[in-house]
Parts: sequence; structure tokens; C-alpha cells
Amino acid sequence: MNDHMRRAMTAFITKDLHCNFARRAFSPRLLALAFMSVLFTASSASADLKLCNTTSSRIGVVIGYKETKGWTSEGWWNIPSSVCWTLIKGDLVARYYYVHAIDYDRPGVWDRNEQIPARNSEFFMCTEDKAFEIRGTSRCETRGFNRTRFFEIDTKDEKSWTITLQDKVEQRAKNQ
Repeated sequence: MNDHMRRAMTAFITKDLHCNFARRAFSPRLLALAFMSVLFTASSASADLKLCNTTSSRIGVVIGYKETKGWTSEGWWNIPSSVCWTLIKGDLVARYYYVHAIDYDRPGVWDRNEQIPARNSEFFMCTEDKAFEIRGTSRCETRGFNRTRFFEIDTKDEKSWTITLQDKVEQRAKNQ
């Protein structure tokens, strides 16, 4: 067999393989299966810890939680007004999370649940003034960190949770 015939035969076999592949790949059954897998993947919700800033200000947020390695505090997330932000992606590792937030535009801090007596709602963790992740909650000052008050969020062991911060004035009006 000469070179010319070999190339022609190879082209014919290649063309035939591509046609058979296309017929099999685009069969109604395989197309339906592909569509269902894309639909199922798109509909499965991701589990995250989110914080929604419903205030009219930009806020800075720090979170704390206890996992298998012990206590961790981390921050800062700078969240614009009227925006929800994912703080932790994936399934939540703890039932309780702790939040400290500051209002950048007006004086204000979210550092305790005002509906609970102070002695039952004060949780202190270590923070820094710049981006950080700190292990442990003891001896903050001696380790060179700030000792900061947080408020508790009970996620009730859900895999995802959204925390909503609102203006202090609006919050007081709703609670009266």
C-alpha cells in the first residue's frame, strides 16, 4: 500500500470514528443524562456562613468560633451597605459563632446581644487592627492582640446560616 492510499484510508477511518462518536455522544439518552446532571449540580445549594449588612453604612466584621483545633478569631471583612458577604464557605464547623462589627461611617459597634443581660452575653476574643487569624482566646494583651467583646450566634447546628446586621436605631424601634 502506497503513502497516498494509506492517508486516504486513515482519513476514511478517522471520519467514520468521528461520525460514530458524534452519533453516540449526542444520542437523546446521553443528552438527557447530561442535562439532568447539570441541573442537579446547579440546584444543590452551598452551605456557607453569610453576613448581610442592612445598614446604611460600611461595616467591618470579625468572627470567632471553636473547631477541633480550638478557638479561632479572624477578620476583617469590609462589607458595604446593603450587601451580603460569605464569611465562611462550605459546611459550618461549629454550632456557635461569635461576631464583632464596627460601623465605619457612624459611631457604632455590634458587640453584644442587647436583649440579654450583659453578664450572659459577653464573649471576649483576640483581634488585631489589620487582617488576622488568631488561635486561642486567652492572654490576648500579653500576646500582642486586642481583647474584644463579641456577641453569640446560635446556628442550631444548621449547615448554613445568614447573620443580618441592622442599624442600632432601627433595631431598638423594632424591639419596642
